Amino acid sequence: MSQDITIAIVEDDDHDREKLKKCLHRYSEENALRIHIREFSDGEDLVTDYSADYDLILMDIEMRFLNGMKAAEKVREMDRDVLLIFITNMPQYAIEGYKVRAMDYMLKPLSYFSFAESMNRALPRIREDEKEYITIALKGGKMRLEVDRICYVEVQDHDIIYNTRDGKFISKGTMKELESQLDSDKFCRCNRCYLVNLDYVENYQGTDVKVNGDLIQVSRGRKKAFLDALNYYMNTKN
Repeated sequence: MSQDITIAIVEDDDHDREKLKKCLHRYSEENALRIHIREFSDGEDLVTDYSADYDLILMDIEMRFLNGMKAAEKVREMDRDVLLIFITNMPQYAIEGYKVRAMDYMLKPLSYFSFAESMNRALPRIREDEKEYITIALKGGKMRLEVDRICYVEVQDHDIIYNTRDGKFISKGTMKELESQLDSDKFCRCNRCYLVNLDYVENYQGTDVKVNGDLIQVSRGRKKAFLDALNYYMNTKN
C-alpha cells in the first residue's frame, strides 16, 4: 500500500530544484510512495502564510532574500515536528542545523545515491510518527499543534486561546468547532468557556480544577458530567 507524503522544496536555483524533483520522483517509484511536492524559490515564500501540513522540508541554506537557516527558525515557531533536511555546498553551515533540529543535510552537487541515503533515514521517522495534530490559523500563516501537548483551551468572544506545553496561541473559532476536532473522551468542558485535557488535571477541590498549574472554575451545571468524565478517564487510561 502506498504512503502519501507531502514535501516542500525550497531552492532558489532552477537547475538544482529540477534535480531535486527528479530525485524525488525516482525515489517515490522505487519505494512505492505517493509524494506531493510544493515548490518555493525562497525561504520567505515558504514562511509567508506557512501551511503546517508538510511531512518533510528540503531547503537550500543560501538563498537571496531569506536564507534557509533563518527560514527554518521561523518554521519552528509554527511547526515543531516537521522533518527538515538542509541542502548546501558549504557543509560548515549545515552544522548549525542542530539549532533548528534539522535531521540531516545533503551536499551539492547532489547525487542520487546520497539523496536516497538521506531519504532512507527520514522515511522511517515519517512512518513512525503517530502523533495527532490539529492545524490552527494564526496571523501570517498556520500552525500545527500536537494534541497531546494541549493542556486546556479557552474561548473568549471569537478568540480561541490554546494553552499548551509550548505556550499560548490565539486563533479564531467557536467551542463547537473545537469540540468536533478533539477526542471527547479526553477533552471535557468544565464550564461554558473552557475545554480541559483530562491528562493535565492535577487535582479537584471545591469548585476549581487545577490544570497544568492553573486553576479553572467548574460550573455547577457541568460539575457531575465533568467529574464522571475525569473518573472514567483516570480509571481507563492505563
